[in-house]
Amino acid sequence: MEQTTLKIDGMTCGHCKSAVTTALKELEGVSGVEVNLEEGTATVSYDDSSVSVPAMNEAVEEQGYDIK
Repeated sequence: MEQTTLKIDGMTCGHCKSAVTTALKELEGVSGVEVNLEEGTATVSYDDSSVSVPAMNEAVEEQGYDIK
């Protein structure tokens, strides 16, 4: 199991947190997501044989947020 922290720009509220959490959890291989609005981060636990960091970035960007 791996862990990475994504830096996300544009999250401002609970809906933002929920959208990012849901988008990441829907990816096969992601086992946990912790979003911190104040820091603008999402810490993701994942199986690197099933999902890649670029795929996570794409899932977040599809929700309308930018990866820093």
